[in-house]
Amino acid sequence: MADRLRTGIDALDRKLEGGLPRGTLVAYTAEPASQSERLLYELTAARDVHYLSTERSVRAVRSALEAAPVTVDEPRVEALPTDGLEEATRTVADLREETLLIVDTADRLERSDPDDYVAFLNDLKETLLETDSVAVLHCLRGAEPRNRTRTLHAADAVFELHTDRVGGRLETVLTVPTFRYGGQPTEAITLELSDGVAIDTSRDIA
Repeated sequence: MADRLRTGIDALDRKLEGGLPRGTLVAYTAEPASQSERLLYELTAARDVHYLSTERSVRAVRSALEAAPVTVDEPRVEALPTDGLEEATRTVADLREETLLIVDTADRLERSDPDDYVAFLNDLKETLLETDSVAVLHCLRGAEPRNRTRTLHAADAVFELHTDRVGGRLETVLTVPTFRYGGQPTEAITLELSDGVAIDTSRDIA
């Protein structure tokens, strides 16, 4: 569908009826050691990307994107300062048309004043709708910031990545507990996070 942004994972796009609708705010949760960035890099393939990094340097992010097995069209990479909510708000206000905005990670922003953070989320959603863009907030599980529930509540879609050791091997599973555009996908997708992101064909999945 032309009005949807494909994730690059065929099984997920089918479950989302073609991908993520323009204007969608996604909360993507994962464990810190799960290689969850690989899914972010898959999303960046061949589209206009603005990458906000709250922890890694611009050089580190660019190096990781260059090493990823996808084609990225010169993404704009920006490292936010320690108190990054104000800078993130300015970036959102200047978002270009049909952009994929990635915030990696959202944890530092989620530690802001609750009222300021809610205002940021509302401004972000309005801008996404106005610019036909999509935003992905990468949220680490564990010692979760005080505003994590506000992120999950505001999100139009929630992706959850889980990694477990099964029979001597690591198994990575993606679920979508929230999707406000059509039917909610009920089946988990088993992924291979080796060279990029691929469906684990050893499992019986759609």
